[in-house]
Amino acid sequence: MHTPRIVITSGEPAGIGPDTCVSLALSDWDCDLVVAADAKMLAAAAAALNLPLRIEPYDSSRPSEPHRAGTLRVLDIATAGPVTPGVLEPGNAAYVLRLLDRACDGCRNGEFDAMVTAPVQKSVIMDAGFAFSGHTEYLAQRCRVALPVMMLAGGGLRVALVTTHLPLSQVPAAITAERLTATLRIVNSELERLFDITAPRLLLLGLNPHAGESGHLGREEIEIIEPVAARLRQSGMRITGPVPADTAFTAKYLQNSDVVVAMYHDQGLPALKHAAFGEAVNITLGLPIIRLSVDHGTALALARSGRASDGSLRAALTLAIGMTR
Repeated sequence: MHTPRIVITSGEPAGIGPDTCVSLALSDWDCDLVVAADAKMLAAAAAALNLPLRIEPYDSSRPSEPHRAGTLRVLDIATAGPVTPGVLEPGNAAYVLRLLDRACDGCRNGEFDAMVTAPVQKSVIMDAGFAFSGHTEYLAQRCRVALPVMMLAGGGLRVALVTTHLPLSQVPAAITAERLTATLRIVNSELERLFDITAPRLLLLGLNPHAGESGHLGREEIEIIEPVAARLRQSGMRITGPVPADTAFTAKYLQNSDVVVAMYHDQGLPALKHAAFGEAVNITLGLPIIRLSVDHGTALALARSGRASDGSLRAALTLAIGMTR
C-alpha cells in the first residue's frame, strides 16, 4: 500500500506551531511526515522543550516510508527575521506565506498527498502589507478556486460555514442564492468524496433568530435560504431546514444529520469548539488538494513553554492520513 506523504506547515514561528510540530515527530505515523519550516528554528524549539529530536533534510527523491519517532524530515525554508517566542515579527510574514505556497504547490503537483497547517497570526501578516484574511481564502486563491468552504470536525460534530472571516455587518449581503447553492453543493460532494458518506444529510441553519420567525425577524430565510433548500431537495440532496440556530445543536436534529451548515463563523463554531476544542480539525472543502488545519490560534504566550497541546494537530494529521487512503 502507498505510504502517503503529508506536509505540515509550521505556521507563525513565534507561536506554538513549531512546538506542536516537534512534539508530533516523537510518535510513529503511518505516513511520510515532512515539516515545512526553518530547520534551525525547529531544532531550537526542540532544544528549548528538551525533546530528543534528530532533524534531517527532506529529499523529495526518496521513496515515501512511515515516519518513525525521534526523527523529523524538514523542508528547510529560512526565516527572514529574528524568531523570539511570543514576539511577533512582521519581517517573517513573507516566510509564513512561503511555507504555504511551497506546501500547496507540492500538493497540486503530486509531490505531497495532503497538507496540514499549524496556526498563523493574521494580524502580523496584514501589518506586513499582505492581503490575508486566512488560510482558507489564501489557499483557494493559490488553487484558483472561487469558493472554498470551511468545515470543522470534532466531538461528533461537523460544522460547515457559508461565510467565513467577515465582519458580522457584512454577512447578510454575502448570503446570496448563488453562494448558498454553491456552498451546499460543495459540502454535499466533499462529504461523499473525503468522508465516504453516501447521500449526506445536511442540517441548514437560518440566519436570523428563530430562523426569521416567518419574516417578523428578518426575511433572508423566506427570500433566499428556503428557496435554495427547496430547489436542491428537488435535485436529490437531503437538506433539513432552515432551522433556528439556537435549537439546531440538540439531539433531535443532530442524530439525523451528517453536517450542520451555518451562515457565519460565530454562529456554528462556538458549539463545535465547546464540544471539542483542542481536538477539532479544520478542513477546507472545494479545493483540488486535501488541506486540514488545527482549531486554535498561535497561543503566543505558550510558545516554547512546554504547555502547548498538540492534540488538534495530531487529530488533523490522523484525519489527513485517513483521507489520503
